[in-house]
Amino acid sequence: MAKIHATAIVDSKAELHESVEVGPYSVIGPNVTIGSGTVVGPHVVIEGHTSIGSDNKFFQFSSIGAAPQDKKWNGEPTRLTIGDRNTIREFCTFNTGTVQDKGVTSLGNDNWISAYVHLAHDCVVGSNTIFSNNAQIAGHVEIGDHVIMSGFANVHQFCKIGAHAFVGMSTSLTQDVPPFVLLNGNPAAAHGVNIEGLKRRGFSREQINGIRAAYKIIYRQGLTLDEAKAALIAEEAAVPADVALHMRAMREFLDTASRGIVR
Repeated sequence: MAKIHATAIVDSKAELHESVEVGPYSVIGPNVTIGSGTVVGPHVVIEGHTSIGSDNKFFQFSSIGAAPQDKKWNGEPTRLTIGDRNTIREFCTFNTGTVQDKGVTSLGNDNWISAYVHLAHDCVVGSNTIFSNNAQIAGHVEIGDHVIMSGFANVHQFCKIGAHAFVGMSTSLTQDVPPFVLLNGNPAAAHGVNIEGLKRRGFSREQINGIRAAYKIIYRQGLTLDEAKAALIAEEAAVPADVALHMRAMREFLDTASRGIVR
């Protein structure tokens, strides 16, 4: 049996692996599934149609799986999914999705989510991200792998942030961010490539130089986005495949950006 504190309230219909731990005064609803090794600290509420993977750690006072903060929501059984090995610190709020979108809010694996972070309805967050204290993302936001959100950064609904981007402290984002870009400010402005992050993740010098070249094409040559995409295609053909791969990721992101990009 799961290790459940005597003061916790766990609905009999909830599905908890036998190795799950639930701390004092936490509440777990009937439509919740929690995988092996996950620890739910004290005073945590997990409700809604919520699926949680293995080896997660929930610190005290978080609200997980509550109804979306959307006036269109009318009680539909939308979902929240959380992967494996995530750390969720104090006072976080993760909401379920809405039928107007995918119907699910999702968080991947190995994410570090600091205190007071809000994941709104229908957000899709990848893996290996870091959210510093008070980072906030509105509904329908998509965030790629290895993105870093600094403290008090906030993201407008429907924005997309590409993999390995770095969002500086108190940045206010209302447009999409291509992969690898470092940005800051309110309103946000691009300030180069997240070179330090790429070095830490094992990118070679040649790969980083290729990403920097792609950044210059998009941001420093005064080109329209269509002109930049054409220039990137030509550049990709002239570099090794492992370098072209990341340049291509930046170019293909431009095709998916729905709110324009921060430039």
